[in-house]
Amino acid sequence: MYAIVTIAGQQFKVEEGQEIFVHQLEANEGDNVSFDQVHLVDKDGDVSVGKPIISAASVGATVLGHQKGDKVIVFKKKRRKGYRVKNGHRQRFTKIKIDSIKA
Repeated sequence: MYAIVTIAGQQFKVEEGQEIFVHQLEANEGDNVSFDQVHLVDKDGDVSVGKPIISAASVGATVLGHQKGDKVIVFKKKRRKGYRVKNGHRQRFTKIKIDSIKA
């Protein structure tokens, strides 16, 4: 059984017991969170597709922790002008474990 759900603005294909990284959520470690923007649910070949979401479906998850991603270097330069700008960015992620898919 799997579902396609929107979490923090991105769509994920999730299954029960799966651990995924999503953009940082406003939840503490150990909290239970629920996502109700479910677009598709597949129960052993029985597929339900929403238009655009399935109103009766939800996905439950547990927050395992917060982490930072790898550093990305952003370097800008204009030749022969002496213009150089170097910036770095580290995206914040939340690791969640999918507990249940209700359809």
